[in-house]
Amino acid sequence: MSLETVSINQVVNDFMLTMGYDDYANNASEVVVRNFALRGIRELGFDMGLKIKALEIAVNQTNGTATLPADFVGLLKLGVIGADGLVYQFVENRNINLIANRGRDVIPNYSAFDSEVYRNYIANGSQGRLYGMGGGKGAGEYRINFDQNRIELSTNVGSDTIVIEYIADEALSESPTVHKFAEEALRTYIYYKLVERKSNVPANEKARARQEYYNERRKANARMKSFGKLDALATIRKNFRQSPKY
Repeated sequence: MSLETVSINQVVNDFMLTMGYDDYANNASEVVVRNFALRGIRELGFDMGLKIKALEIAVNQTNGTATLPADFVGLLKLGVIGADGLVYQFVENRNINLIANRGRDVIPNYSAFDSEVYRNYIANGSQGRLYGMGGGKGAGEYRINFDQNRIELSTNVGSDTIVIEYIADEALSESPTVHKFAEEALRTYIYYKLVERKSNVPANEKARARQEYYNERRKANARMKSFGKLDALATIRKNFRQSPKY
């Protein structure tokens, strides 16, 4: 575990130790507290501290698919590693078909779109694609099949493995952690959720717990996404850098 993070076990233990006998959440069990802590890590992580993972996964050569990671939430990058060590990305194609013996000779009729879209330039006597009707250039093509929890690849990938960079669900990791900047926000989230639906807790206490959570959340977000003097200078220098114009 890195030094800038705190384990969920430590957060839960500290929360249980600091609860007083007259606390509105004093009868909460450790299991319930841990459950809310995991939910809080997930909510805070998606908004201010995205957990980015990169994996190399095997491709099933039989049907050209790869299994999505168990903690997959959103895709950032997908491709293959070239000889130069760089990742060459795939482009998404939702029309990839993996159903065998379903091919037909279909000639698309684009004449109906002539008045609605623009055509590419004409080169060497042949006409390019229609804008908005597909296209794009990449090292291969893919689509994500969430129903079967897999990545489906086109036939031109030609690789036994692919590299995926994705947003992971920290709550599903073996040892969930939270950044120290968001530690207090997680504590207030746990308390807010514990008293939110209790009938014996006054409405003003529920409102105070909710307000305290959102205040701590804003503070954590400001700390994790701070924009300092050096960042401002780098942005200014980048914008005023001379470069050829086309």
